[in-house]
Amino acid sequence: MSALLEVSELRVSFGALVAVDDVSFTVPTGAIMGLIGPNGAGKTTTIDALCGFLPAAVGSIRLGGVALDGLRAHQRARAGLGRTFQTVELFDDLSVRENLLVAAIRPRWWSPFVDAVAPRRGTRGVNVDDAMGLMGLDAVADARPTELSHGQRQLVGVARALATRPRLVLLDEPAAGLDPAETAVLGRLLASLPAAGVSVLLVDHDMNLMLGVCDQLTVLDFGRVIASGPTAAVRTDPAVIAAYLGGGA
Repeated sequence: MSALLEVSELRVSFGALVAVDDVSFTVPTGAIMGLIGPNGAGKTTTIDALCGFLPAAVGSIRLGGVALDGLRAHQRARAGLGRTFQTVELFDDLSVRENLLVAAIRPRWWSPFVDAVAPRRGTRGVNVDDAMGLMGLDAVADARPTELSHGQRQLVGVARALATRPRLVLLDEPAAGLDPAETAVLGRLLASLPAAGVSVLLVDHDMNLMLGVCDQLTVLDFGRVIASGPTAAVRTDPAVIAAYLGGGA
């Protein structure tokens, strides 16, 4: 498979602290790549740097062969990067569908003037049904977030990222707080994304989820890559076992 995302020698520093050091990996088109490592290994910092929320001191990021270096977060989103955050913040006074519409609509500089003239012009051209369908949310499309379970709210967070129609979606701890049954549902839904044309970079601490859905894994420890490759090979790598999985894995 061709490389969709190419990360080369990424380095992020906070003063004298180097949080991500010379990190390189690729996410193939149509794949689910897992990014794992102990707490503080640099996983979320890597995602933030990829999305433009943090400056990368050194390195390059290419999506579909196009350099993203120097682009702001919203420009990277428009280039095809979507993401979730560890804390799912939803608009509780809006329905699930409306929460997704907020993410899907891309306002332009002239939008306020059009809104003043035609405030009820609607949302033609914006379709969030696919995103809701991919995450199994059709039955709760008109529900408010306060009416949903924690697991459903997490799925809305993923669907909101999908509503932007990304080529690659970066998921930061989507299984946080889920019970085993909810995690199993999430894993099944995530596994369907490549067939829908969305590649995935997944960060999570649930190893059953990661080992079950990821085609490949990249493992960070103290901000550096210690292993990368097919899941079956990485899970038995001695360095990974020592750093993260534990001797009984």
